[in-house]
Amino acid sequence: MSNPSNFPKELSGHRALVTGGTRGIGAAVAQRLLDADAKVVVVARKADKDMPAGATFVSGDVSTSAGVQAIAKEALAALGGLDILVNNAGGARAFLEGSWTIPDEAWDDSFTLNLQAAIRLTNALLPALRESKAAAVVNISSAAASMPFGPFVHYGAAKAALEYYSRTLALELAPGIRVNVVSPGVIATPGSDEFARTTPGFSTDAWLQLLPLGRIGATEDVAEVVALLVSDRGKFLTGANYRVDGGMTAR
Repeated sequence: MSNPSNFPKELSGHRALVTGGTRGIGAAVAQRLLDADAKVVVVARKADKDMPAGATFVSGDVSTSAGVQAIAKEALAALGGLDILVNNAGGARAFLEGSWTIPDEAWDDSFTLNLQAAIRLTNALLPALRESKAAAVVNISSAAASMPFGPFVHYGAAKAALEYYSRTLALELAPGIRVNVVSPGVIATPGSDEFARTTPGFSTDAWLQLLPLGRIGATEDVAEVVALLVSDRGKFLTGANYRVDGGMTAR
């Protein structure tokens, strides 16, 4: 990656909100937007040591309607408006025994966090986005949405629904607001590293067998694509899904 000091300040004056922005992919996205001179609010239930120092932290729970409304209110107060929304919060527990072992509550939780949270927050912030002259929404999906995988089928199904929602929203909101999806594959994050260390059959070496480019992705790989999509460089991009997965889903 380039030295952050060399990044163009192409987002100067832009105001951004990144959910799940205190660690992993979300923190890298927030930092990349800060490097481009955006004003950034990151949202999570609690702060983290990896949170970008230049971001404003808002504590909140995106899995409830009340939590989303509180987040929207506090973020808009801190930013004074909104130009960029990155719905990154997500995740799910693996059920290694197979899809039939996933209980109803795990399905419900996955769709609430990985789909409904993005819908609720987008709806809550839509008036502010409509006032922007350079509005862009990026929803973070996953390669799991297009690769059937029993232990994470509840997660992949929710992300597939997020992708369908995003395409529809892109058509509804054009030309004023651009909406795109970024779908990471195997990315080195604290969560994925822990999963690889502790789960039989899912070591780093096992994942590498699925990656034509021969390496695990970095969070900065995802952040760079998001930065493109929300900047003026991406002004003719909407309704698309950008797979940052080292070629994994090209097989």
